Amino acid sequence: MARIYIDADSIPERHRSIVLRRIIGKAHSAWFVADRRLQDVERAIEEDKRLRRAPFRDTLTREEARKIGSEIHMVVVDSGADSADDEIVRIAEVPALAITHDIPLAARLLDKGLAVIDDRGGRYDAGSIRERLSERGNNRIFREMGLFDQPSKRFDERTIQRFAAAFDHAVIELDNNNIPE
Repeated sequence: MARIYIDADSIPERHRSIVLRRIIGKAHSAWFVADRRLQDVERAIEEDKRLRRAPFRDTLTREEARKIGSEIHMVVVDSGADSADDEIVRIAEVPALAITHDIPLAARLLDKGLAVIDDRGGRYDAGSIRERLSERGNNRIFREMGLFDQPSKRFDERTIQRFAAAFDHAVIELDNNNIPE
């Protein structure tokens, strides 16, 4: 079963909805990790349970059917710097896919052997993550010096489509156990 870990604190709701639509009722396990409950994920968990129980409605008792749970998990951690990141790294098992906008978390997950994509459809690898960590460090120094503040680019429709395509591609690779390291 393919495993997907989502840094739900750093991924916009629209992106979560793309992920949820594609995994509900499928042979994937997904962990959404955040410092708060996410109603969209909780609704998806209930929908996933319903779909997984449906084929057994006529063959299992109500009590037996209730034992069939969801493969979508909402993990709520205490608020704090890196608490969600630390939990994702702790629970992540390979082979798996992770989705995060957080560069240091992406680096930690790559080191652990996971495939990692960001919220703009980019895929991290050993080379790109070193470059991104370096840029991040330089930008922090420039901001502290008051030289510039680079705002994030807004998500337009093309960016969201690029994310959806990257997610689909990564899940297909994961399903085929063909994730490049």
